[in-house]
Amino acid sequence: MDLGLKDKVILITGGTKGIGGAISKAVARENAIPVFIGRGEASGNKMLETLKASGKKARFIQANLNEEGESKRIVEEVLQVFGKIDALVNNAGANDSIGLEAGNPKKFANSVFNNLNHYYEMAHYCLPALKESKGNILNISSKVALVGQGGTSGYAASKGAQLALTREWAAELLPYNIRVNAILPAEVMTPLYKSWLDSFDDPEQKLKNITQNIPLEQRMTSDTEIADLAAFILSEKSGHTTAQWFSPDGGYVHLDRSLT
Repeated sequence: MDLGLKDKVILITGGTKGIGGAISKAVARENAIPVFIGRGEASGNKMLETLKASGKKARFIQANLNEEGESKRIVEEVLQVFGKIDALVNNAGANDSIGLEAGNPKKFANSVFNNLNHYYEMAHYCLPALKESKGNILNISSKVALVGQGGTSGYAASKGAQLALTREWAAELLPYNIRVNAILPAEVMTPLYKSWLDSFDDPEQKLKNITQNIPLEQRMTSDTEIADLAAFILSEKSGHTTAQWFSPDGGYVHLDRSLT
């Protein structure tokens, strides 16, 4: 299916690896132009080389989104190079395990800032261009926003806020025909997820305990499954979809696990 994304300029934060990297590849396969933002020069250049070797257009911008002025700089660079922005995928962030008992107010505030503020900043600075293109915004949240995890108050608060902003922005931007949606990944094997698993004494047993509670096929969701859904939502094939939260998680959140 041709999603009609050819030559659409799509910004993807945290777009060099993990779910963000998979989204960059997915939209490139549809002949869009992914502009992926990440801190790591090596991972960003590797992604860029991979895409260009397959004949795809792409751009890498190295940046730390938590530094003042970086979001504005990124948007200005994209507009200078491409003259437009068709979509924004807010994805960057990390589960930093700042809990209620083990954390403190300062660490909590920092966690919320690091995981949430750049979602707003990127959307704010992209907005004039998105109004021109009648583009859309896709926020990558997490199942943690709905079910909790324990020991990660800052991350959970940020992910919940991203869902609230998805519907708030969808309402505010209706006059401009700008769609805003969210995806809530659950159990997806990313580099960060693997690092978390490796923190346990028996990572293989921990993984088995997790997957046996995923109703559909008792397996992890692949990053490409998340990315393919993202590409569809970003496209005009999903042109009347806004203010929605999508859970591509094998029924992890919405089905009774006793069904397995």
